[in-house]
Amino acid sequence: MWDKETARRYDAWFQTGPGAFALGREMRLLERMTAAWPRRGQRLLEIGCGTGVFLDALHQAGFDVTGLDASPHMLEEARVRLGAKADLHLGDAGHLPFDDKQFDFAVLLTVLEFCPDPGLVLREAARVARKAVLVGFLNRASCYGLSCKLWPGTTGKLLRHACWFTPWGLSRLVRQNLGPRPLRMGSVLVGPKSTWREATPWRQLNSWMLPLPVGAVCACAVSLTREPVVTPLPAFRAGVCAGCQPGF
Repeated sequence: MWDKETARRYDAWFQTGPGAFALGREMRLLERMTAAWPRRGQRLLEIGCGTGVFLDALHQAGFDVTGLDASPHMLEEARVRLGAKADLHLGDAGHLPFDDKQFDFAVLLTVLEFCPDPGLVLREAARVARKAVLVGFLNRASCYGLSCKLWPGTTGKLLRHACWFTPWGLSRLVRQNLGPRPLRMGSVLVGPKSTWREATPWRQLNSWMLPLPVGAVCACAVSLTREPVVTPLPAFRAGVCAGCQPGF
């Protein structure tokens, strides 16, 4: 399914008007959900990294990044994009080729929708991460999700065959596979796809970063420790060194 043409179309979508608009808002959501995480020396694994669009952003944010994908065609594009900035692996999300707690964080962005056993993939992500797992997912209960259900021709073939989640369904999946864990959610892109554009008032509507999972794209941060993962206060007091690039 994830052949070379699919990889090309995936990247090409972000060059369209709605795609570029959505990407910008998804990047802001990713920034918001990882804002409190420590960065320097922190190992982050993106499971299902695709062509490396988000992995590149996470590297620029200051994480030491590793990516894994089941498609050699997607990884080929990721290698072109990232070069030596990331350690990239071909592998199965349900059987990760990594040791327990090898990473500090694991990220899955619109991945569980395409997995035959999303619970297994979630458990594997929690196995290899020490601190937190971030899950990005398409919201079936959003305006976008409902419009795609009513008018299937408005979305691509891959998304029509994806298993979309509701926020409560994703929360239940986390509890069933990881037990009771501290979690928080956020979302972006409140309106349907036809409103994903820079024109007023659609730009303002779809630029809101919402603490409630009502937008088309949601993210759920799951803490694997007893308390939510945050950057220690002394790290904030240290400031930014001269010449250092800030993260998100």
